[in-house]
Amino acid sequence: MEDILQTVEESLSRVDARAIIEILLIAAVIYWLLLLIRGTTAMSVLRGIAFVFIGVFVLARTFDLGVLNFLLRNSLVALLVAIPIVFQPELRRALERLGRAGRRAWTGRLSYDTAIDAVVAASANMARRRQGALIVLERRTGLEDYIDTGVRIDAAPSVELLEGIFFPNSPLHDGAVILREDRVVAAACTLPLAEENRQGLRGTRHRAALGISERTDAVSIVVSEETGQMSVASDGRITQRLDGVRLRAILESILGGPEMKQAGD
Repeated sequence: MEDILQTVEESLSRVDARAIIEILLIAAVIYWLLLLIRGTTAMSVLRGIAFVFIGVFVLARTFDLGVLNFLLRNSLVALLVAIPIVFQPELRRALERLGRAGRRAWTGRLSYDTAIDAVVAASANMARRRQGALIVLERRTGLEDYIDTGVRIDAAPSVELLEGIFFPNSPLHDGAVILREDRVVAAACTLPLAEENRQGLRGTRHRAALGISERTDAVSIVVSEETGQMSVASDGRITQRLDGVRLRAILESILGGPEMKQAGD
């Protein structure tokens, strides 16, 4: 016990202002990276890696396994190669946020202020006309793989644009529209279908909306051309039979909305 205390005292004696600044900077970077992958599949992967390393370390120390101890001591290079491969989408997302200006790029808050207005209004109009639609709002999990399956647009969201895309027999109406913050990124995108039809969903759009919400943290809005009903899928669940007011309330509660309508202005 005395040896441990002496070692701790010697270590603390070597800590100066420069070391404290380095520790705080490293802690801030790690905390920011954890915020980026919170609620995504990357967090599950990271936990799995941590469990494996902890288990291997305990076994190697308990039973004095020479080979495992050697692998642990020399695993840094392998980790440096594996991390960019395993967490490539999250690292790309982090670099994208670094390149964006404004406070929200650093806090992780998304800007869907104008998009929510356009999505709600367009969805309500299409619901009245029983015009099918599928709109996906990207959050922290990047949807680049699904964007690549469609046609890139890169335009500001508007009611006219969304209604025009989903107009029957238009070139882009078949598939999903993906929004990234206040930009329409792509249309006619292919989404994965839900693994199980647990909620008795009858349309491909509804199963696709639920499927993307099962695999990512995206929010998807569906307008049924059979019933004219609006639905929202998030976190592997779908809420159906919505009107414009409830649709807006759900989107603002998930995405933050226009500063939560100035805290109930």
